[in-house]
Amino acid sequence: MYEPIRTPSSHKGSVHSTMAGTPSDFPHRTREEELDIQLAGHLAALLAVTDELRALAPSTDLDAAATRLAEQVTRLRSGRTPVRASLTAVQEPAALHERAHALAGRALVVAASRADTAAAILAAERMDAHAAATELTTTG
Repeated sequence: MYEPIRTPSSHKGSVHSTMAGTPSDFPHRTREEELDIQLAGHLAALLAVTDELRALAPSTDLDAAATRLAEQVTRLRSGRTPVRASLTAVQEPAALHERAHALAGRALVVAASRADTAAAILAAERMDAHAAATELTTTG
């Protein structure tokens, strides 16, 4: 009724073993490398929203923020510059500021967990700027 218990001598390998062999056959990243990738992704997404906002309402603050964001993404990606967004669809500035605020918050959490002071300061500044802009667009 039941299959007999297998002993090491009764089969060639464990059902849990992989065909690849040893664990070193697979590339592994450190926690810091994973956090760098995650932080670069959040900052790149924030850069894309910043570029959309710049297209809707150009400002020196947004220009400076986009430059600083691009620098941080480039640093985290070992010199690879981020792809810049072009305006695809006109969205409400308030919605873009809310999305940017959320992305900056995510970036801040990751930057804080990896002790990246420069990225954390930039993310916090962007959170403040987008919170203020959201307040202006919803009350004004």
